[in-house]
Amino acid sequence: MNRNLLLGGLLSSLFVLAALLSFVWTPFDHAAMDIPAKLKPPQAPHWFGTDHFGRDMFSMIMVGARTSLAVAFIAVGIGMAIGVPLGLTAAARKGSWLDEVIMRANDLVFAFPSLVIAILITAVFGAGAINAIIAIGIFNIPVFARITRSAALSLWERDFILAARVAGKSSTRISLEHILPNVTNLLIVQGTIQFSLGILAEAGLSYVGLGAQPPTPSWGRMLADAQTMVSFAPHLALIPGLAIILTVLGLNLMGDGLRDHLDPRLRVSRT
Repeated sequence: MNRNLLLGGLLSSLFVLAALLSFVWTPFDHAAMDIPAKLKPPQAPHWFGTDHFGRDMFSMIMVGARTSLAVAFIAVGIGMAIGVPLGLTAAARKGSWLDEVIMRANDLVFAFPSLVIAILITAVFGAGAINAIIAIGIFNIPVFARITRSAALSLWERDFILAARVAGKSSTRISLEHILPNVTNLLIVQGTIQFSLGILAEAGLSYVGLGAQPPTPSWGRMLADAQTMVSFAPHLALIPGLAIILTVLGLNLMGDGLRDHLDPRLRVSRT
């Protein structure tokens, strides 16, 4: 078993299980305030301490994992669902006006980071998790479109594709039956990487107040709330910060491990 894949899978699974468990159980009500118990350091029964409202940090981290993972997962799903067909279409129509339009549209989206897109969306529709999903999803579309097109172009000149064309198959059918299965491994690896970037983007948007809104916990907003209290309650920033770091690290390790596992050439070169 690839060590990166194993370690990354364990770290990622830990936070996924915490997020799933939060639907049915948390040590305390994540929204329950206990002012006399505010700003307690990590100790029993609050193993991660309490925040400035006396809320249990462990419970908030669990529910925050649910928020961060859900936003990133849906956003990456949007990027793949739209970007992959665009990339396949552009590769199949290489050099045509359609290919040019798709690629220039991707360049236009790349010119605006997800934070700028989120600001534009929230200026019209207001802040919230849904708008964060839309902003991150829009930013992921050109990523998957470019990667799919690049991988597909290298396949269109292969002998088995030429044989399919001689057999009379249409470009659409070739893309679905021959191109897409051969780029799936690459898309899985890139999806894992974009998932980790989506978590960072969600945390950043929540940090500036454009992500999930109270009372829904979010790791980014927990960091924003803690920035004025780091000197006397460092656990308020350390715990959500570590949650973000470990989740992103786990997903990046898993992506690296998947790349090695799915690409035989890399397996041979590293043995």
